[in-house]
Amino acid sequence: MILIIDFGSQYNQLIARRVRACRVYCQIEPPSVNLDQIVAMQPEGIILSGGPASIYDDGSAKVDPAIFSLGVPVLGICYGMQFMVHAMGGRVVRASRREYGFAQLTVKRRRGLFADVDKHTTVWMSHGDVIDRLPPDFAVTAVTPNTPVAAMSCSRRKLFGLQFHPEVHHTPQGMKMLRRFLFDVCGCKRSWTMKSFARDTVSEIRHTVGGKKVILGLSGGVDSSVTALLIHRAIGKQLTCIFVDNGLLRLDEAAKLRERLTRHLDIRIRFVRAQGRFLKALKGVSDPEKKRKIIGHVFMQVFEAEAGKIKDAEFLAQGTLYPDVIESVSAFGGPTAMIKSHHNVGGLPKRMKLKLIEPLRYLFKDEVRKLGAAIGLPDELVWRQPFPGPGLAIRIIGEITRRRLAVLRQVDDLLLDGIRKAGYYRKLWQSFAVLLPLKSVGVMGDQRTYENIVAIRAVTSKDAMTADWARLPHKLLAHLSNRIINEVRGVNRVVYDISSKPPGTIEWE
Repeated sequence: MILIIDFGSQYNQLIARRVRACRVYCQIEPPSVNLDQIVAMQPEGIILSGGPASIYDDGSAKVDPAIFSLGVPVLGICYGMQFMVHAMGGRVVRASRREYGFAQLTVKRRRGLFADVDKHTTVWMSHGDVIDRLPPDFAVTAVTPNTPVAAMSCSRRKLFGLQFHPEVHHTPQGMKMLRRFLFDVCGCKRSWTMKSFARDTVSEIRHTVGGKKVILGLSGGVDSSVTALLIHRAIGKQLTCIFVDNGLLRLDEAAKLRERLTRHLDIRIRFVRAQGRFLKALKGVSDPEKKRKIIGHVFMQVFEAEAGKIKDAEFLAQGTLYPDVIESVSAFGGPTAMIKSHHNVGGLPKRMKLKLIEPLRYLFKDEVRKLGAAIGLPDELVWRQPFPGPGLAIRIIGEITRRRLAVLRQVDDLLLDGIRKAGYYRKLWQSFAVLLPLKSVGVMGDQRTYENIVAIRAVTSKDAMTADWARLPHKLLAHLSNRIINEVRGVNRVVYDISSKPPGTIEWE
């Protein structure tokens, strides 16, 4: 296991992805993690991430410097390197020239992290401070024209620092450096697979739950389905799943999901119809964050009432993923610039008195798909595109009404049908329609119309942390537009969203 200390870098999740790509498990923790917790984790190595602050700023993030005395290898990246220098007696100063973007690295010592790296190579820099004085026993291992200490090491203590970012694609030989740290320095083995994760997780759930009962809110998506199957493997009939039809689902989705779930998952599932309660609570509400909070609140009321019928339940399971946690809660363990709240992050009402089980909390979506395939989940569930907990409510900009839901359901159904038939469904991370709070003038049958505008959103991504708009063929977009306008009464204009994430989010609300 590799422990990653998150100092707030925009790339810290990418570090985790790179480590896991090497089949080594890693976990991200805030700088507030204490030494006893670190020792208990028994990491083979520690990576200190970059960060936006300067080490000499008031309140800049710091982890217990005693980590350097544990005998565990440590790699500091950018700010993480500067923290290492500062904590061990060196000096960091503001650079006369900041360095952002590509830089030419010259390796001084082609051993350690640079054993199989070219003497001259390109790296990606992003810093405004430089190392002015190294700590005792450290040596410079690489330089750039603008940075006299671009890399350093204390081989005897297995401490390393890189001023640049090896985890990004812009550092072509960065993976070689990371692999050297993981395998040569830390002695990690390529043993972390989805099968090993499943085996360990099932064992852990069985040990945690014992003979008690578990409740799971099942949506039919890959996250909750994988969670259900893992827990069912661990405790069998002690698990009861609850599916809540909130009236915000796709066309005929409740019936389709019921058939699909009962056919593939030999699990106790209770189906609850609650469309009226949700639509009543959402009446007149347009603010996206209020929508999410209302839907989450009503869901908890409905779910709590149904859960109360299950006697002696002590645990609630959720399919929470890493991106859910990251986008809702600061990695520092405190408030941050929240992007949007997630319905399955933030704990439970105290009155429910249930303990939380989140077996997927440290996985990314693509890892969950691999896990689902490894434990035998059918392809149609493994490859189901993500569908948000608040459903179509956050794909209708403005107020939610039965009429607007009916229009969007028809549009969405035609869109997905066209995407599937064109062979793009599994190539895309998500594809969906958004109903805008605008109307436009059109001409249909030689008559003036004033109808709704619909936006098509299709993106490619690995884990939803970043995403790019999909370059769908113009012929396909034309076909989708024609079908939607011709077959859905109330729509006379279709537009295509070409925004990436960032700066946009995948969902519009």
